[in-house]
Amino acid sequence: MQRYQNYVQGQWIDGEGVETKLYNAITGEQLGEASSAGLDYAAILEYGRKTGGPALRKMTFQERGRMLKALALHLISIKDKYYEVSAWTGATKVDSWIDIEGGIGNLFANASLRRQFPDLPYYVDGVAAPLSKEGTFIGHHIMVPKQGVVVHINAFNFPIWGMLEKIAVNLMAGVPCIVKPSEYTCYLTEVMVRDIIASNILPEGSLQLICGLGRGVIDHVDSEDTVTFTGSASTGKKLKGLPHIVERSVQFNLEADSLNASVLGEKATPDTEEFGLFIKEVTKEITVKAGQKCTAVRRIIVPENMMDEVQKAISERLAKTMIGDPSVEGVRMGTLATLTQVERVRENVELLNKSQEIVFGDMDNFEVVGADKNKGAFFSPILFRNDDPFNKVDVHSIECFGPVSTIMPYKNLQEAIEISRMGKGSLVSSIVTPDDNEAKEFVLGAASMHGRILVLNKECAKESTGHGSPMPLLTHGGPGRAGGGEEMGGKRGILHYLQRTAIQGHPTTITEITEQFQVGAAQPEANPHVFRQHFEELNVGDTVFTHKHTVTEADIVNFANVSGDNFYAHVDATSLDGTIFEQRVAHGYFILSKAAGLFVDPKKGPVLLNYGIDEARFTKPVYPGSTIGVRFTVKEKIDQEKRDEEDIAKGIVKFLVDIYDETGETVGIATILTMVRKLDQTK
Repeated sequence: MQRYQNYVQGQWIDGEGVETKLYNAITGEQLGEASSAGLDYAAILEYGRKTGGPALRKMTFQERGRMLKALALHLISIKDKYYEVSAWTGATKVDSWIDIEGGIGNLFANASLRRQFPDLPYYVDGVAAPLSKEGTFIGHHIMVPKQGVVVHINAFNFPIWGMLEKIAVNLMAGVPCIVKPSEYTCYLTEVMVRDIIASNILPEGSLQLICGLGRGVIDHVDSEDTVTFTGSASTGKKLKGLPHIVERSVQFNLEADSLNASVLGEKATPDTEEFGLFIKEVTKEITVKAGQKCTAVRRIIVPENMMDEVQKAISERLAKTMIGDPSVEGVRMGTLATLTQVERVRENVELLNKSQEIVFGDMDNFEVVGADKNKGAFFSPILFRNDDPFNKVDVHSIECFGPVSTIMPYKNLQEAIEISRMGKGSLVSSIVTPDDNEAKEFVLGAASMHGRILVLNKECAKESTGHGSPMPLLTHGGPGRAGGGEEMGGKRGILHYLQRTAIQGHPTTITEITEQFQVGAAQPEANPHVFRQHFEELNVGDTVFTHKHTVTEADIVNFANVSGDNFYAHVDATSLDGTIFEQRVAHGYFILSKAAGLFVDPKKGPVLLNYGIDEARFTKPVYPGSTIGVRFTVKEKIDQEKRDEEDIAKGIVKFLVDIYDETGETVGIATILTMVRKLDQTK
């Protein structure tokens, strides 16, 4: 019998005995068994902290991002093997695609976020705060990786996506993790983790895996550790409230199943494209993954005068949905994950049936293609109708985690908003409408109780990822019943695993700590000119003090002619009454252009190109007769990887352009972005 193992403390090991027997959800045949009994969780957590943590924290964000990219490329190259195993969970090809390639997509997305971080192991947050009159004392914020470990407790429905969407974030932050997938579908997670470990792409200790029940996995978490939980709200709240979690202020992110709603707008009448989109979307949410998604639509909210048409249209689509073995041509809906889940869904359907009517589906009488429905975890789609959602309220508190949903009416959009909020907090809601004003009213009225809102119309439908698809660059989580947590969200998700600390000191000291130039810090004169130095030779703070230029009226006239910018303040001295200007003023872009003429060393050298300007500000008018100079300072350095052997080894250098006048006061400031060749072309 196949034993699905745990990967802990650098080795694959069995737990004691048999905690869980694992079954093929289609055939009912036993696949194997798993156990985590007898594991030393205190030692496992300490291994992550002491082995994985230091290795990850030594890496910069750029290196961690490249590591995730390499892992994503490796897994996508061998993805076909995962589809075969995923089918054992009852997943169709589409279901598996969401889980497998959607999960790997999270690795790619998080890898790309390295461009939003410095080439450091830690993050410099925001801008400096001036704390003194003379500028010798400032404050800033840095964010460093927590020196703990993350324990991810995941649900059964997405054995790969559930793991990858979480570990991509903590690994990017520089924090190791322990993954505890659902014992029911851990066999799929285990297959991928074996490939990850064998690849040697991740530092040892940065990823550990617990198959089986995992009892005790969070008993030894401490103040720098994090626990994430995906699953039922009741279980999640019990874990979050454990005394040692509360006493040690352990960060706990809860993402719970919720009663998500989709609203058909009043303007989305049956003669609009949006009506058809709505029917297609809610039907898809019932059948994809057999409704086993934390984001699936459980409540279908429609104008009361369209109830019959919506019921008829959804029922017709459901009737055409072939249920069975996903390997059979034409099958569009597979099984639930386990027979245990079948019983749970059945129990909740029976509870809901006490207060509302089933208008489509039969839990006992339905056809299955290519399999024995009595052996597999098959379940019929069930559509309820609730004509009185304000009084028959079970639908707002009981969730069937399967292919089950309820249609209900509203009289006006405000009522639709109120019904959507009766679920007491959800991960996602959606509105389908051709009317942007209707969409705006719903979003602003409902947003405080929903973690994400999809607004769907015919203009975005072709490229829309749909109601049920969380995206790595957007937050996933929701208030109230949904757990109050937040994960993914691009850069936001990574920051969850970093500790923000305020630092105070002299600008030179803060520059040294942050490796970003702070105004007021020492500015040693660059020798040679910064444009004569390679990437490795440049030091943050090195400054070129340029020659000066006295601005003339001819400069202003010539720049107006060349640029075509004849704004009155530059060319018409008779139009300045009632303005802030005393006389004709130089163009801000002339000042910036002239600054470039002052700070650029024109000879060929290590600087390859200037590719952008950030944070440009013109802070004081410059009139004819004013004399300007530039303090040109190395502000920040960011390493870049070579795309291939033929690529030039280079890095990004940000330069602070501080333009000042004869009084020494800054008149303009900007950051220019340059690509600078490395001295060592092998890196």
